[in-house]
Amino acid sequence: MRKRVVILGSTGSIGTSALTVARQIPDRMEIVGLAAGTRVEELDEQAKEFGVSQLCLADESRVSELEGAGRKVYSGEQGLTDLIEATRPDLVLVAIVGVGGLRPTLAAIELGCDIAVASKEILVMAGEVVMNAAREKGVAILPVDSEHNAIFQCLEGHRGGPEEVSRLIVTASGGPFRTLPKERLIDVKLEDALKHPTWEMGQKITIDSATLFNKGLEMIEARWLFDIPMERIDVVVHPQSIVHSMVEFIDGSILAQMSTTDMCFPIQYAVVWPQRLANKLKPLDFPTLAKLDFEAPRVDDFPAINLARQAGEKGGTLPGVLNAANEVANEAFRKRQLGFPGIWEVVEETMARVEHVDSQVLEVVVEADLAARRVAAEILSARS
Repeated sequence: MRKRVVILGSTGSIGTSALTVARQIPDRMEIVGLAAGTRVEELDEQAKEFGVSQLCLADESRVSELEGAGRKVYSGEQGLTDLIEATRPDLVLVAIVGVGGLRPTLAAIELGCDIAVASKEILVMAGEVVMNAAREKGVAILPVDSEHNAIFQCLEGHRGGPEEVSRLIVTASGGPFRTLPKERLIDVKLEDALKHPTWEMGQKITIDSATLFNKGLEMIEARWLFDIPMERIDVVVHPQSIVHSMVEFIDGSILAQMSTTDMCFPIQYAVVWPQRLANKLKPLDFPTLAKLDFEAPRVDDFPAINLARQAGEKGGTLPGVLNAANEVANEAFRKRQLGFPGIWEVVEETMARVEHVDSQVLEVVVEADLAARRVAAEILSARS
C-alpha cells in the first residue's frame, strides 16, 4: 500500500532523510504535505521535486515567496494543524525540534493519522496525553529515533506484556567528550561540541548528545512508548553506534537491533511498517567492524541522565520542565552565552524552582513548560 505522508520539519536532518527514503520507495511513499521553519528556498525545491502543493512555513513574513503555482501555503503553529487537516494523510512524520509539534500531533491523532515521531520532546512533555489519545483513536505511534525504533523492532512479535521485559537498554555514542576529563569540560567550545563522532544531526540535538541530555530525554520517551517504568530503563555507552538499542527479557535473553548509522533505516521501517522492504542502504559488514565496545556512562560527570531519571520517576510536569529548561540552556550555549557545564546547572536549578504539579493534563503541562522557560531565562540573566 502506498502511504500518503506529511513531513513536519522537512528541511531538517530527519526531514531530508525521509525525502531520501521517498525517492527510493516511490511506490510505497507519497509526499502530500511539507512544513519547514525558515528555509524557504529548500522547501520550495522540495515541493517542486515531489509535486507537493500543500505547504506550511513557520516564518509568516515569507509565505508570499512560496505562493503561486496552485499552492496553498499555511503559516505558524496553527498552520501545521491546518496542513494536516487539508491533506488527511495516512502518516505524519513529526520532525520538529522542541515542543512546537505537540498540538499538530494531537490534531493528527484526532483525525486518525498514524504518527512517526522523531521529536522526542513531544513525549517527554506530554507522553501520557499523546499515548492515551493514540489508544483511544486506535492509531500507531511509530518511533523514528534510531534507539526507540530499535527497541520497537526488538519487541515486534513479542507475545507477552511489559511484565516480561526486564530492561530497555538505550545505547549512546557518548558524544565528543566521552573520554574528556571532568575538569576540562569547563573549557569546551561550541565548535568542539558540534563535532559528533558518528551522526550528522542538527545543532540542538548534537549539543544534547554532547551533554547526554539526548539520552535522558530518550529514557523518558521510552517510558511512554513502551509502557516500561523508568527504573527498568538503562543507558549504555556504545561508541561505534552499530547496536542501536537492546531489550533484556526476564529470562536473561537480550535482543539487539543493529545497522549502519543511517537514519533512512528507521524512517523506512516506520513508513512501511508492519512490513519490511528491500532497499539499497549500506548493509553491515561484520569483518570490517573489528570490535563493538560498551561501557557505563559517566553519570557523575555528565548529570543529564540522573536529572532525567529523577524527572521521569516523579512524572507529572517535571519532565516537561526539564525539557524546557534544557532547550533554553542549550540555545544559550549555542549563542555563546553559557558555558558547557552551565547547561546542566541551569536545568537542575530550574527543576528545583518550578512548582511541580502531578498532572499530565495538556493545559497544565503547557503552563509548566512556559513557567520553566521563564525561570531558566531568569537564571541565565542572573548568571550573566
